[in-house]
Amino acid sequence: MDYTTLGNKVTNAYTFKGSRYKPFLAPRGVFVANNMLFVSDTGQNRVFIWNSVPTSEFKEPDVILGQEAIENSGRNSHESVSSKTLHYPSGIWSDGNKLIVADAWNHRVLIWHTIPKKNAQPADVVLGQPNFETNRPNVKGQSSDPEANTLNWPYGVFSDGKSLWIADTGNRRVLFFNSIPTTNFANADKVIGKPDFKTRDYENKDPIWPYSIKLNNKGCLAIADTQFYRVLVWNDKNDAFSKPADIIIGQENIDNAGQNQFRLSPEANTLNWTYDACFYKEGILVNDTGNSRILFFNNIPKGNNKRADTLIGRPNFNTSSEYKKNMHGTSSAIYWPFSITTEEDKLFIADTGNHRLVICDLKS
Repeated sequence: MDYTTLGNKVTNAYTFKGSRYKPFLAPRGVFVANNMLFVSDTGQNRVFIWNSVPTSEFKEPDVILGQEAIENSGRNSHESVSSKTLHYPSGIWSDGNKLIVADAWNHRVLIWHTIPKKNAQPADVVLGQPNFETNRPNVKGQSSDPEANTLNWPYGVFSDGKSLWIADTGNRRVLFFNSIPTTNFANADKVIGKPDFKTRDYENKDPIWPYSIKLNNKGCLAIADTQFYRVLVWNDKNDAFSKPADIIIGQENIDNAGQNQFRLSPEANTLNWTYDACFYKEGILVNDTGNSRILFFNNIPKGNNKRADTLIGRPNFNTSSEYKKNMHGTSSAIYWPFSITTEEDKLFIADTGNHRLVICDLKS
């Protein structure tokens, strides 16, 4: 990789591709807690755990979830769905003690009460399904109405260590649990984006295709609303249950939904298929996936459609994924990054289109 393509906001960058014997394939989820690295190797239906953040291009994982061995990658391990299998895992959250994984195409979320220590370790709790052996959307099928305990393509999860938020993407809503559930098929306590748990229709003020949820330590909530090319931000997470977002990143107002605001090229205030965001210090980083870049706001915006202060991954705000350094392949620069996370001043980018992570230090 040409690390200069990342820009001058970062330093000490390197790439990480997972196992040398079978590297990442389209990893869509990355999370770090207590210097432990968790990666959803989405294209190969497995989640990896490293007990410490690797510092080389390849390192064998300490634990593999969803598969028995590094060479395996089948959907649900080429078996029937169970407490040990995964199908297109995406969002991850951990505090270094518990682990929560959005098992998106099994239409469920899996919880391990303690960090797994062995390959294919069974999950302790399943949400969205009555048991570990079922995996239909909303339990009864795609045409059925959602309930307080069902899921349909859940891509994102987040917790503050006490409560749990799930991006129930296919049902166009976010489910909230007062506490991290300890029993299967638990009912959510509240819902964001719907007047009740059974409603499927949506309005423009709702998260239309919520893909990830993030909170900061001040209770600010951000939802990456992919289909409307925006990030919705509430200054107080409790307001999200009853009020529209306080701030929209990427659009002028709640009704606008233009890809790059219908412009021919991106700008400092536009988005294209945004799949994630990440609070950092007083500001926020936004994964502008379709433009293959990350927008950096030094402070959380005070109003809609604000311009980013700087960016990571492109030489200027008007350069999109159609980048001259990608003419003979995309590996010289990040390409369709789906997920980002930080630990202290270190940034972890799931560089999904290049089947790798990019790890670097953020400059103050």
